[in-house]
Amino acid sequence: MRTNSDSEVENHVKFLVDSLTEKGFVLVDSPYPIQVPSDTSSFSNAGLKRIPFSEADSITLQVVPGIGPGLASRIIKFERALGGFNHPEQLNDIYGLKPEVANRIWEYFEFDGKIRNQIPINSIDVAELAKHPYVSYGQAKVLVAYRNQHGDFAGPEDLMKIKIFEKEWVEKLSPYLAF
Repeated sequence: MRTNSDSEVENHVKFLVDSLTEKGFVLVDSPYPIQVPSDTSSFSNAGLKRIPFSEADSITLQVVPGIGPGLASRIIKFERALGGFNHPEQLNDIYGLKPEVANRIWEYFEFDGKIRNQIPINSIDVAELAKHPYVSYGQAKVLVAYRNQHGDFAGPEDLMKIKIFEKEWVEKLSPYLAF
C-alpha cells in the first residue's frame, strides 16, 4: 500500500528523470538486478543445534556464512595438525580466515577446548615435531638437540632454559606437550 509520501517521491523522481532527458541524457537500463532488502531472506542459525567444535568437520563448518569448502578444509586441517584448539583466538592463526568470520563460528559451534593429540616431547624426532604448526624445523632441531644433550624435559619451564625461545612461544606450545 502506498502512502501520499511514496507517490510524492515517485513523482519527484519522474520529474528529475524527465528533466535529465530534456537536457540530452540517455537513460540506460542496468544489467544488474536491483536488490530490495525486504525481498531477500537472511540466514538464521535458529533451529540449528550447536555442536562442540571438536566434533565439526569440513561439511558442518560450511553452515557458517563466509566459510566455503576450501576454507572449511583449511580450518579442519589446521585444527588436526595442531591437535585441537586450546583457545578460540587460535582461529586467527589460520591463513585466509577473516576475524569477523572466525568470531561468527562461535555463533554456530560451542568451543570445547579439547586437545586430542599431545606431542611426546621426550621421544619425538625432529621431522615429526616440525609438523606441528607452532614449531618450525629450526626450533625442532634445537629442542631435540637440547634434550639429547641435557636429558628429558620435566615440564614447560625446562624449555625456558633454552635461551633463544621466547616465553610467549613456550606458553603457546606447552598445552600441546606431553612430558
